[in-house]
Amino acid sequence: MSSNSAGETGQAVRPVSMPVLDRVASGVVTAVPPIMVAVGMWFGWVGNLFNWKDVLILVICYVVIGTGVTVGFHRLLTHRSFKTSRLLRAAFAALGSAAAEGPVIDWVATHRKHHQFSDVEGDPHSPHVGHCGGWTGALRGLLHAHIGWVFTDMEVADEQRYAKDLLADPMIRFVDRTFVLWVILGLAFPFGLGVALTGSVLGGLTGLLWGGAARIFLLHHATFSINSLCHFFGRRDYETGDESRNLAWLAIPTWGEAWHNNHHAFPTSYRHGLRRWQLDPSAAVIRVLEMVGLAWDVVRVDPGRIQRKAAPAAI
Repeated sequence: MSSNSAGETGQAVRPVSMPVLDRVASGVVTAVPPIMVAVGMWFGWVGNLFNWKDVLILVICYVVIGTGVTVGFHRLLTHRSFKTSRLLRAAFAALGSAAAEGPVIDWVATHRKHHQFSDVEGDPHSPHVGHCGGWTGALRGLLHAHIGWVFTDMEVADEQRYAKDLLADPMIRFVDRTFVLWVILGLAFPFGLGVALTGSVLGGLTGLLWGGAARIFLLHHATFSINSLCHFFGRRDYETGDESRNLAWLAIPTWGEAWHNNHHAFPTSYRHGLRRWQLDPSAAVIRVLEMVGLAWDVVRVDPGRIQRKAAPAAI
């Protein structure tokens, strides 16, 4: 998906079937986690309820479910950067679904459409399209790209056009249809882990708060930052025809996704951090899977091609 032809957008979307319900669901998933985190921080401060076990639960849930998004939804299912078994594909899809960022097929279709129309008319979440100039226009664009598009865009990428391969996979279709189940299991896991670590229901509830609500809040905004910040700030090491940028400080929270200009230059590469110092934990996960025989046909970019595409200022 590399064409930026805006003339094709008329065939690229379908209306949301239940727009009111969609807006309400988006509002709940967006608003409830930060409210719960604020409440949790208050009780953690006054009641000494926040401890190392909660931090451990948050880190485990963030890393495991975040890997479902970055390695599963993005590099495996969207860009086919490597191959794996049908069972592991479905497992990655379920893990990514637990992040509560939307059903897997819709997520993939939206991201593929973003690549086809990156920063031109038709991009689902560009900060540069349809906004006035000046700093007010820039702020509106950033807000739209970060989260506003979720509420204002009542047309979604057509799965028949952008994710036909996933629609043909029965296991992925099952994970897509049971999206709510995986979100619930993604909340049940930190609750159970909290009970196991503390031996109490209170420990389960604080585990749910930090491994559930806080994890959703942090992971959502890490993902949203790729759409907004990584199309506005940072370095452009490669000529891509859009405004994608690398943002080094965001690389670890996004599990390597913030090398976004690299990714737009070489979308199918399993590595987004193309230089030795560009940390990319998601690529490390794929490399480990390859080493143990669980991943194959891993896409690597020829160094000569990387050099040829480098922006003049980056050489």
